[in-house]
Amino acid sequence: MKPNARQGRSTKVATIADVATLAGVSPMTVSRVVNGELNVRPGTREKVQAAITQLNYVPNQAARRLAGSEPIRIGMLYIDPTAGYLNEFLIGLLNKASLRHVQLIVQRCDAARDGEEAPVAEMIANGIDGLILPPPFCDSQPLLQLVARTDTPAVVVSAGQPPADVCAVSIDDYQAAYEMTRHLLNLGHHRLGFIIGDPYQSSAARRLAGFHAAMADAGLNIEEEEVVAQGMFTYRSGLDAAEQLLSQERRPTAIFASNDDMAAATVAIAHRLGLDVPSDLTVVGFDDAPLATTIWPELTTVRQPIMEMAGAAVDLLVRHIKARRSGESLPCEHELKDFELVRRQSDAAPRLRPPLRLGAGA
Repeated sequence: MKPNARQGRSTKVATIADVATLAGVSPMTVSRVVNGELNVRPGTREKVQAAITQLNYVPNQAARRLAGSEPIRIGMLYIDPTAGYLNEFLIGLLNKASLRHVQLIVQRCDAARDGEEAPVAEMIANGIDGLILPPPFCDSQPLLQLVARTDTPAVVVSAGQPPADVCAVSIDDYQAAYEMTRHLLNLGHHRLGFIIGDPYQSSAARRLAGFHAAMADAGLNIEEEEVVAQGMFTYRSGLDAAEQLLSQERRPTAIFASNDDMAAATVAIAHRLGLDVPSDLTVVGFDDAPLATTIWPELTTVRQPIMEMAGAAVDLLVRHIKARRSGESLPCEHELKDFELVRRQSDAAPRLRPPLRLGAGA
């Protein structure tokens, strides 16, 4: 009988020593790469990962647990997967979780301000090591209290005023809104409209405060020169708010919306009313979500590095989880990321001639 071609093939299971030999590094370096530690040079990490792939090396999970390096499981709660902000956030989160060899458990919650404790309590009961809370959950007092009661490591992202006792990653929403408002004033606009975000989110309050401060510092009479409308950070709420602002007898020449979804809705309402953006109306937003460059005209907006913030949240949480496993206690950290004002085609100086009346032709 002819021998089976597979009989001569080695069935030896690759070991960490085999990976180290092939990559030309020490077994300890291989262990650091497998465990997602940061103190490995990128070039060395790539060589180790290539050797792992070539040898089909599978880490011994029991040995990793004995070494105190069991997998890290992070939970994240979300409410609306279609929002531009959350799409960017999830990409950043997944990319970083993959690089850090973190298991990510993503849980949908339909209720933003009631019922969110149940899915989080379930994740904690099932043994997650930490939580990442993006908007709107970053400002949920019931969730923050649950995290404190259960002593669960957590990072809140994009909270306008992060709690002192919880790790956070954010930008300075107040200063960003202040600078955007100053930009509009420097273009020559004085009658400004502002669409407020979800009143239950602290970032919305901080952006409104920055807008007010810039108007006051310019010496303008706020009661006469600004008009505000309530939104909820959704496109639908932006439509209603824009209708309200543009129905004013003395309508604003520029509208600053608290996020890009509401800014895009404002552009849509302006077009429906026969107003040219930006000739008749300047519109600016906040976030620099993908929507900002997929509408016409493209939005001038405040860019916050959403994907970078998500990745930073994973790094921060992993650092604290590993320290806790080693018996250490790290102080809470608040990472403040840079924002940028991005000019595109939706802003311009106000018209020198009288503005078009609503519904009038050009």
